[in-house]
Amino acid sequence: MRFFCPIGALILAVLPGAGALRAQEWGPAQFLIGHWIGTGSGQPGTATGDFSFTPDLAGKVLVRRSFADYPASADKPASRHEDLMVLFHEGSTGELRAVYFDSEDHVIHYTGKASPGGLIFASDGKSEEVRYRLSYTRTGNDTLKLEFAVAPPGKDFTSYLQATARRGE
Repeated sequence: MRFFCPIGALILAVLPGAGALRAQEWGPAQFLIGHWIGTGSGQPGTATGDFSFTPDLAGKVLVRRSFADYPASADKPASRHEDLMVLFHEGSTGELRAVYFDSEDHVIHYTGKASPGGLIFASDGKSEEVRYRLSYTRTGNDTLKLEFAVAPPGKDFTSYLQATARRGE
């Protein structure tokens, strides 16, 4: 005789949503999940590009892939910047961390913290070293502002580039 267990059925009904539950663990980074299209400007020039934050490894990491295309100018040829950043929760502390790699041979280790309306990644390092800060601020349901800032040794952060982005397809 087969036995029907309503609790078992409830558990099976919930299992397909388990991935969504894992995504909620990203706290202040949750709003970033998806594909974004943006434009920006700053010291490297004006650019267009996009980026995405995608859960990977059964939701244990978020992977950001990004590119920015810079058109040719009077003093520079056209160029493309590409990068990859992997977000994860540090073992015992649960602290939000990230490792960033780009096509210009930079590797940056970040710690992420919630900020009003967004998330800030600050590079590890002492004030006598070059430091980096990457900020995402939600400006609407499907829009955000991004800023990348650099602090030379012993100095405060100054903006290197700013961008706005909208959620894409």
